[in-house]
Amino acid sequence: MFNGFYPRYDLEARIQHTKLDSWGDVPSARMNRVEEPSTANFQSVMSGLVENLNTSMNAPDNLLKDAMMGSENVDIHDVMVAISKAEISVNVATTVTGKVIQAYDKIMQIQI
Repeated sequence: MFNGFYPRYDLEARIQHTKLDSWGDVPSARMNRVEEPSTANFQSVMSGLVENLNTSMNAPDNLLKDAMMGSENVDIHDVMVAISKAEISVNVATTVTGKVIQAYDKIMQIQI
């Protein structure tokens, strides 16, 4: 700062303690720092997406079979809703796959 003079502050001593701080057995109301988020690896996330896509694709067929057999629990509206959900799932899976491929291409273009 001024001709090599750097002021030294004891910031920890200047912190005012409030009711949010913990006392004894009472946990602190302040948010703790997140050291490492617990996330699954890429392979398990993608395999879970594929399994969910497979289940959502099979659901309309199963409901349609039940409706054709005359089950009272299944209505044609349920079949149409399941078909719409399957269509949306396919669109999301296609978009995610395209984004993953684009990200891979960008990573491969990075020069070291």
